[in-house]
Amino acid sequence: MRIAVIVPTYNRPDALAAVLDGYADQSNNDFELIVADDGSTADTAELVKRFAAHAPFRVSYVWQEDLGYRLAAVRNRAVAGADADYIVFTDGDCIPSRNFMREHRRLAEPGWFLSGSRVLLSEVCTRTLLERGSSMRQWTWFDWVRARGRGDVNRLIPLMRLPDGSWRKGHAHKWEGAKTCNLSLWRDDLIRVNGLDESYSGWGLEDSDLVIRLLHAGVRNKSARFAAPVFHLWHRENDRSRLLENQRCLDELLHSNRVAATLGLDQYTRAHS
Repeated sequence: MRIAVIVPTYNRPDALAAVLDGYADQSNNDFELIVADDGSTADTAELVKRFAAHAPFRVSYVWQEDLGYRLAAVRNRAVAGADADYIVFTDGDCIPSRNFMREHRRLAEPGWFLSGSRVLLSEVCTRTLLERGSSMRQWTWFDWVRARGRGDVNRLIPLMRLPDGSWRKGHAHKWEGAKTCNLSLWRDDLIRVNGLDESYSGWGLEDSDLVIRLLHAGVRNKSARFAAPVFHLWHRENDRSRLLENQRCLDELLHSNRVAATLGLDQYTRAHS
């Protein structure tokens, strides 16, 4: 099974560097990594070029012009160019746990997408990690408990490991909580629903839209919690001025059986065919 992980970014090379280091340190490096750049300046491209020169896996770079927040579009562009059977979505400010890719590969199953969890890092913890070049890879359980006590992390439960079982499919039809900071699926299923919907404007809910359309298409939600968490670096809240309009679009979708994105992946797959 060929896997591609898609890491979007926008003018935050310090965070992206920490995320890329997290992928270089994976326990399984049998995957392709695609950096999907939503219009960053040249320093991000230079960072990716330097990283690709020594990465233990293939690294690709997709860039689009900066015309505002267009994360769905750059993710679709990356998917169209991916040479993979299976796609892992995450974010450019989410550091993967060491077994993140191994667990997404292990839990992947036809007819299902995987939704995982995240641990939020505080502003102080994020600054320490980025400015000092620190890493969490050597943290013990005591270090994590101490960080929770300081308020540097918002929760510890996602770090627990639970044995697999039927509970992973206990919320097969649930869309709430599934986010593209930790989501994976078969590329054929993504093509079937026409990728992410670029008709959503600005930040918010395009990932929920994708998950709902997957469910409409008969693809079910399998939990990757307690197996493959990511660590979300702190940042200021995104502009949410378009959230109400995006919510209206999502509400319309919820009251329909629509599967395909209105403005989606097929724009780019035609160019690659």
